[in-house]
Amino acid sequence: MATPIAAVSSYEEFNINVPENEFPRHGIAARAAEALVLSQEWTDTNPMLNMSSFVTTFAEPEAVEIAKRNMFKNYIDHDMYPQLFAMETRMVKWLHQLWNGPEGVEPYGAATVGSSEACMLAGLAHKWNWRQKRERDGKDATRPNMVTGGNVQIVWKKFLRYFDVEPRIVPLKTGNYRLTADELEKYVDENTIAVVAIAGQTFTGEDDDIEGIHDWLDAYEARTGISIPMHIDGASGGFVNPFLYPDYRWDFRLPRVQSINASGHKYGLTPPGLGWVIFRERSVFNEDLVFYVNYLGGEMPTATLNFSRNAFQIAVQYYQFLRLGFDGYQRIMRQTLDNAIALRQTLVDSGYFTIMNEQQRIPVVAVTLDKGVTKFNEFDVSNKVREKGWVLSAYSMPANAEEVKSLRVVVRPHINHNVAQMLARDIVNACKYLETHGGSATAPKLHQHPPENRSPAKC
Repeated sequence: MATPIAAVSSYEEFNINVPENEFPRHGIAARAAEALVLSQEWTDTNPMLNMSSFVTTFAEPEAVEIAKRNMFKNYIDHDMYPQLFAMETRMVKWLHQLWNGPEGVEPYGAATVGSSEACMLAGLAHKWNWRQKRERDGKDATRPNMVTGGNVQIVWKKFLRYFDVEPRIVPLKTGNYRLTADELEKYVDENTIAVVAIAGQTFTGEDDDIEGIHDWLDAYEARTGISIPMHIDGASGGFVNPFLYPDYRWDFRLPRVQSINASGHKYGLTPPGLGWVIFRERSVFNEDLVFYVNYLGGEMPTATLNFSRNAFQIAVQYYQFLRLGFDGYQRIMRQTLDNAIALRQTLVDSGYFTIMNEQQRIPVVAVTLDKGVTKFNEFDVSNKVREKGWVLSAYSMPANAEEVKSLRVVVRPHINHNVAQMLARDIVNACKYLETHGGSATAPKLHQHPPENRSPAKC
């Protein structure tokens, strides 16, 4: 008779020392392993309270069940899982229509591993198109550049370095934290492969002046004959703008917009790990970037940077589109934005804060401490509310606005009105405490630690 595996109630098994530098030599019971893993997570942040992140933290039980049923499928194997591929193909068409793609063309795009992969693919398409046109015209094709704002997310800086494209980054200005057409003349030229504009930027949640940039590029082409496409980084705004602002021209209605990315795992309401890139039409994604692979029983085209990947995010995104429909997304985004506006108003009414994002498009609250507050800074507030479990982003703005510090709150759909007001009260109470007891802004020089000048993560 086999010796039974020890139950999790065995304190001896649960209390083994987990090796730090070598592979575990002996296995343990499944429930004991589960208990050990969970116990090591006890002090991690509760993702529901992580208000620095855009990433979805709630799913209905039916969506969780769909995730379980698809978690062991390798998505790239279209021959074995053709219906998953059909779901992706259908959703590409839906997003092309949602973002007002032109009729009578072949929609093209892909589900990606987050918006980072989506941005890379779009950037590569624009680089290849620019280079081939330059070569056809007999011109130098060795010095590509890309123009974007100082509010750009780190993935674009990665693209520029990894794929050898010169960065042309327009610095921010105090009081204006988005890319406009004002200084484009200094940065755009015949080597510009694309101008990247953001719908729902990471720092303040604002959109760049997308239509203004588009019109400036029209005038630039009229003067110079140089036609420059636009890419819209809609990682955060791509699933908000269509539902709340149907008349707002940020998408394929603008002819120069040749590609758009968005994060399904943000306001697309799927679990972490899903992005989308959609092209205006099939010809924009250069055929030289497509590989045809004889793999697992059939030849298939592949045009993504990743190969093997999990299928469950795609299945859950399909569920969400069917479950909610346009009116469901519209209702959820309206409620979420209303909760963000109410939270922002409570913070402003406290007298401690000044609004940074007058243009409130997505559910993000970006504030800076009033100039009269001298005993503490935004980092102190972030640290103080952490005692309640909340995680808020505090950071210094990029060049040329480094002197401005910001406190940013991302309101996601699982945060209802009562919880939003609870958070607002905790922030205000933290300010009251710091006003009495002081923070790092009033600490002795020896112990004062300057805030890290960093960009918030694209999460």
